[in-house]
Amino acid sequence: MTSTLESTPEADRTVREVGIAIIGSGFAGLGMAVTLTQRGESDFVVLERAGDVGGTWRDNTYPGAACDVQSNLYSFSFAPNPDWPRSYSEQPEIQAYLRGIADRFDVRRHCVFDADVTSARWDDDARRWLVTTTAGEFRARVLVSAAGALADPTYPDIRGLDSFAGTVMHSARWDHEHDLGGERVAVIGTGASAIQVVPAIQPVVDSVTVYQRTPAWVVPRTDHPVKPAMRRLYRFVPGLQRAVRAMLYLFREFLVIGMAKNRRFLKPVGKLARAHLHRQVRDPKLRKALTPDYTIGCKRILISNDYFPAVAAPNAELVTAGIAEVRPHSIVATDGVERPTDTIVLATGFHVTDLPIAEKICGRDGRTLAGVWSEGMVSNRSATVAGFPNLFLLVGPNVGVGHTSMVYMIESQVAYVDDALRTMDAEGLAVLETTTEAQDAYRALIAEKSKGTVWLAGGCASWYLDKHGHNTTLWPDFTFRFRKLTKKLDRENYVGVPAGAPSEHSEVAA
Repeated sequence: MTSTLESTPEADRTVREVGIAIIGSGFAGLGMAVTLTQRGESDFVVLERAGDVGGTWRDNTYPGAACDVQSNLYSFSFAPNPDWPRSYSEQPEIQAYLRGIADRFDVRRHCVFDADVTSARWDDDARRWLVTTTAGEFRARVLVSAAGALADPTYPDIRGLDSFAGTVMHSARWDHEHDLGGERVAVIGTGASAIQVVPAIQPVVDSVTVYQRTPAWVVPRTDHPVKPAMRRLYRFVPGLQRAVRAMLYLFREFLVIGMAKNRRFLKPVGKLARAHLHRQVRDPKLRKALTPDYTIGCKRILISNDYFPAVAAPNAELVTAGIAEVRPHSIVATDGVERPTDTIVLATGFHVTDLPIAEKICGRDGRTLAGVWSEGMVSNRSATVAGFPNLFLLVGPNVGVGHTSMVYMIESQVAYVDDALRTMDAEGLAVLETTTEAQDAYRALIAEKSKGTVWLAGGCASWYLDKHGHNTTLWPDFTFRFRKLTKKLDRENYVGVPAGAPSEHSEVAA
């Protein structure tokens, strides 16, 4: 894919011409950039709103932040790391790994940092995406959104929260300058971030109050240091690490049988979680409050060895009543109890089913991606959307997984997008766009595969489902089937405009 890199003056501004613009430099953005680099493509930029690569692993620096997938699986298949210090890596190690990827594969020179995308508009006449950022404007032949689903924090609508006189911080925007020592801290939420934050701060605060809306199923975390001898073995016998990765993948894939095929196979996992809770929490009242009433797997299964002990500690309290209001120095629950509070930690998750980047991407006829998705996210192969030519999504609709490594899914998507880009070059296409029929067929496929799964029939409400109750985030099947589906571009589901052809949309050809 070729285009000029020269700047073009336009209405008193400079617009940089590029072949491909990638939004985001997390696992997805870096994976796409590495793939392009390895096949000799150099005409691309990575637009990153922060000052460094890393995505969610750069932003989530709260105490205790770590991955809940083993390091040997939660990494690129083309770049194994024999030096992981633990079987489950913590945030600093993963961020260092991503920085190393950017340097090792010479991606950093393509990155434009502090470039927050404020809008991306398709110009049908020019057949280009005009991308406006805080670091300038770019005109790209192809736009790849790798903004990610865990990029923008969700802030709860709680009466009086703005009036709080103490410190309020979201777990994804941690204030390291603020000392929690000796403070009365409230943690709102009991999801994946909260169960890491609470044990990390409980020993140093005066008190920690955990406001729980729905309890989570928690299983033991089989974490351990990786011995130096094993690291040396991984380095000199790389096939061994690949074998370990394969075994981890297969073990986790077995969970899909219970989640998506037959829930009876989840019973052993449920028994493990119950035994873990009973072993760590002796107080019957607290144990009951921490016991979910839905099928395990309906919401994300959490892993921790220290969350339950932290909640059961003398200086901790679990509150199951809702929050009525926040006052300048306290929180009042719906049962009328008022608890003095110095700091509020919002462990309230992210915009997953309503991706903020979708508000900024404007396709043909001036329609935003958010507008098209107002009744639920739709796509073809989780990567393209009708009405948005030359736009590809990484970590888009129905790519999420509740049992294994997202990096596996990302690599599958990158291969699909790269095949689409190769197809455009091979056929001399200026425009490539999926059909509405293909999009509808994919939505029907997802709906059919979702029927009877634990996510729809497990008795809970989760961020896996959108406001209409539809599964628009998870891939509801084995991940190897997703990889097979995205191994190559389904060319029959796309129309294209050859370079030099009339620009009217009506002139597209299969």
